[in-house]
Amino acid sequence: MEIHNQIAELLSNTLSPDGAVVHAATDALDRLSQHPSFSSSLLSVAAFGGDDKGRAIAAATYLKNYIRKNIDTSKMSKEFRDAYMRALFQVEPAVLKVLVEGFRVIVDAEFVKNNSWPELIPELQSVIRNSNLIIEGGNTDWKTINALTVLHSLIRPFQYFLNPKVAREPVPPQLELIAEKILVPLLPVFHHFVEKALSIQYGTVVENEKILLIISKCIYFAVRSHMPSTLESLLPSLCKDFFVILNSLRFDGEEILEDGYLLRLKTGKRSLLIFCALVTRHRKFSDKLMPDIIECVSNIVKQSVNISKLDFLSERIVSLAFDVISRVLETGPGWRLVSPHFSSLLSSAIFPAVVMNEKDIAEWEEDPDEFIRKNLPSDVGEISGFREDLFSARKSALNLLGVISISKGPPVAASVLSKRKKGEKNRQKNRSSMGELLVMPFLSKFPMPTDTTTSATKTVKDYCGVLMAYGSLVDFLGEQKPGYTTIIIRNRILPLYKKSASHPYLVATASWVLGEFSSCLPEDMSSDVYSSLLKALASPNVGDISCYPVRVSAAGAIAELVENEYLPPEWLPVLQVIVSRIGDEDEESSILFQLLSTLVEAGSESVAPHIPDIVSLAVVAISKYMDTNPGPWSQTVEQGFAALAVMAQCWEASEPEEQSEIGNMWGSGRTTIATAFSDLLQQAWLRPVEQVDCDIDQLSPPSSCIDDISALLTFIMQDVNECELAMKLKVPELMLVWASLISDWHAWEEMEDLSIFTCIKEVVNLNKKFTLKNFIVGDIPSPPAPPVPRLSVIEGISAFISEAFSQYPSAISRASACVHALLHVPTYSYESESVKQSLVRNFSHAAFSHFREIQTKPCSLWPPLLLAISSCFLCYPDIVVDILEKNENDGFTVWASALAYVASSKFEPGLSSESEIKLAVLALGKLVEQLLSVRHQGGGLLGDCFVALIEASLRLKVVQDEDEEEDENVETGDEDDDEDSEVDSDEESEDEREETEEEFLERCAEAAAELEDETLLEEGDVEDHELEIELGILEDIDPDTIMKSLVHRHHQVLASVSLSQELITSFLAAFPDFQSYLQQPLQ
Repeated sequence: MEIHNQIAELLSNTLSPDGAVVHAATDALDRLSQHPSFSSSLLSVAAFGGDDKGRAIAAATYLKNYIRKNIDTSKMSKEFRDAYMRALFQVEPAVLKVLVEGFRVIVDAEFVKNNSWPELIPELQSVIRNSNLIIEGGNTDWKTINALTVLHSLIRPFQYFLNPKVAREPVPPQLELIAEKILVPLLPVFHHFVEKALSIQYGTVVENEKILLIISKCIYFAVRSHMPSTLESLLPSLCKDFFVILNSLRFDGEEILEDGYLLRLKTGKRSLLIFCALVTRHRKFSDKLMPDIIECVSNIVKQSVNISKLDFLSERIVSLAFDVISRVLETGPGWRLVSPHFSSLLSSAIFPAVVMNEKDIAEWEEDPDEFIRKNLPSDVGEISGFREDLFSARKSALNLLGVISISKGPPVAASVLSKRKKGEKNRQKNRSSMGELLVMPFLSKFPMPTDTTTSATKTVKDYCGVLMAYGSLVDFLGEQKPGYTTIIIRNRILPLYKKSASHPYLVATASWVLGEFSSCLPEDMSSDVYSSLLKALASPNVGDISCYPVRVSAAGAIAELVENEYLPPEWLPVLQVIVSRIGDEDEESSILFQLLSTLVEAGSESVAPHIPDIVSLAVVAISKYMDTNPGPWSQTVEQGFAALAVMAQCWEASEPEEQSEIGNMWGSGRTTIATAFSDLLQQAWLRPVEQVDCDIDQLSPPSSCIDDISALLTFIMQDVNECELAMKLKVPELMLVWASLISDWHAWEEMEDLSIFTCIKEVVNLNKKFTLKNFIVGDIPSPPAPPVPRLSVIEGISAFISEAFSQYPSAISRASACVHALLHVPTYSYESESVKQSLVRNFSHAAFSHFREIQTKPCSLWPPLLLAISSCFLCYPDIVVDILEKNENDGFTVWASALAYVASSKFEPGLSSESEIKLAVLALGKLVEQLLSVRHQGGGLLGDCFVALIEASLRLKVVQDEDEEEDENVETGDEDDDEDSEVDSDEESEDEREETEEEFLERCAEAAAELEDETLLEEGDVEDHELEIELGILEDIDPDTIMKSLVHRHHQVLASVSLSQELITSFLAAFPDFQSYLQQPLQ
């Protein structure tokens, strides 16, 4: 009882406004969390702690977090689980909301994964049966809504397939048990509450509506992926209740004030999601229900005439109703059920949903970005993450229109026969679709607005709907002859751009349509299409109407076109318009920089001649935004740097193969670009220091877009061919700031980090050519600062590399490659030996720390980690031994054994590159020498290392010989590869066929099994694993000499190492000079 009171008091203190009191209470609770009764005391305070709701919620929150933290390390006792569940049945809603999150964690561990809670279902069944709203008028402490909330948490995990390694996963036994014992008995209760809710003529009862919503959610989770056998026969009666609920909904646009009616709307939404699941996943049981489903949802979609008046939830219901019809139409019986309604759907439901309405016009002015995201989406300025509010009724209606347009009716009778004539398939293929017969004739009835038509008239709104409809017909148009699309564009879209008084709403939508048509646009219209889009891109505002969406839509359309290889006839006009517009408005400039990146990537060699001029103009625009925004950089600046990085890459790719006049022009352009990049980075990093007259390390420039800036810095360094130019471009100073930024890098992302690793390699190479200031040892600051050297470039890089060892696999491989370059390429003086020793300590500690985490099972990350430690060992063996032994008992032995294993023939796939094998040979040679110095006998670790040394030396010889042969046969091999690829291409085209559902499921199951077994490498790992590492001064060391000296000096001890006759024979064939030492198997 004392611990209970103490915890209750501490929980009250956590609610104090005094931060010190809160901190002290939190620390005390952390100490008490080790007490055996801690969790039960928290539960008691949360559930039965009196009238202090704040303390109860605090207790529930602590308990939830405690369970999450300890569920993997300690099993919850049966008594605690039962008490927890009983508490859930009685607590107040606010506490229930928190406690149920902890309950889900317990359910997942104890019930879903292990199925070790046999009394759970019977007890929950009993509680629901005897809860307050089920036995009306009864005296019970069990709350029906609480009990159903527990059921909801219990069934929720089963909405997904739980075992991806099984192609067709059966219904989990736990779900079958829940359905049989609880869900099926609940269906009469659900029906009773539906009748009860509908009997109330005015208003709703919140508790009744909550029950309906929770049960409908439970049913949805039960059938979303699986179909419990006990539910199969009850689907018709269940769907009737859903029909009743949906038919009771109002779509008159009146404001919803009642909480109860809001809950009913959510139940209606859940009902439609259930229909979608039944039609998509359970055709066997839903075919007979489809006629009634279609009748119900057809009534709902016709409410789209009021779409501008509907709240979000009501519009989402209309949207889902459209989705249900689309899914039904895609099934076998769908044509028969939906086709009689095509005409009325098009005129009374689909078109009213897609025309422009008053809500759209208001959003255009008040929140244009939201209007664009909802109605004119493109990759330019794309948002990330899932947002349900973007699934509007308009989008669902357009999707249905697209499905209708490609519908050609049911298969002809002859097509179902196993043997049919050749012509029958062609006749089926050549049948007219509903796009030709219905959709296009309907849309052609709406005239194009004239110059005298005002922007907000019904004609303009309707024609916006026509354009939206065209955008949904891409699949239909792809089946038509090119001339069909040409007629639509010439007669119904492009004239909108030529009108003297352009209608912004129409032009914006027309640009979006052209982007959607990117896959089926005729090549001969390229000039007209691009000239129209460029006109829209430069369009000014029309009176009080903003043309921002017009310009953004045009930018998105151009991006779509070039990404689909529909390129402009001339690049310069497009680039000139885009660059001239940059700098007008911040957000537009951000989008234009994105568009510029897309154009440069797509245009490549065609754009390259213009890049020096574009870079100069872009740098000026970016500089303006940095001047006006001294703090964190805006999105425009970040997109600007991204565009510059793309242009740098494009210019590199355009380098001519031979020296010529063109080559001289290319070099001049490169210098122009590098100078512009340097000026921009100086403004970003160095001039703020000059303005406030302080040291570089006293200011912290923004670390955003460091990946793109690394690409620019790499480009600058590659242009430096003499020390004076490096000084002129301020390369040492820029490198110092860059190194400082990456030393504190935490935003690890594979695609972004790649440019940083590339820059590190270039920094090392540049220092190799010209010894750079502050590269190894930093400057001593001026007094009165302490005479301690500032962070050097290599120390900043070292911090980044050390952190990389704890990140994703390819970062570890790249970091290992950087370790070799940093230790062996630079020339360290006597004064800088302390820096090198510090690098060795950091690298060996970081690499071995991660190796300990994966040492139980050999994998692709073993070689890079072990070889990184090997490089450190070759520099300072004693330091590395000390670091390894501090990390783990026998840490040195663990590393040595693992290195011997990966260098031996036992490890698959084994070391592949010549530099890797050479480094392993050198490290093993030094390792054997070290072991011999402490008088190891020939067996055990020494034996393993010596055998691995023999095998690695032999492998190195083989690889060197293979490389020489490959160099001689490169041309012949390339020709053979081309011939083979042509043959393979022909075979693939002959055998090409669509993958069946069974094959798809089997392939997914196999991939899941391989992922679990860790047999698949992450993307990019293979490439990283095969990178040649740079050995620097180690390149000059001859491994044969090391090996010969070692064997000569210690052959008497090494003679006791057991070597197979096969290994000796192979080794002596490659190295005959060892004949006198290895004439027979050593015993």
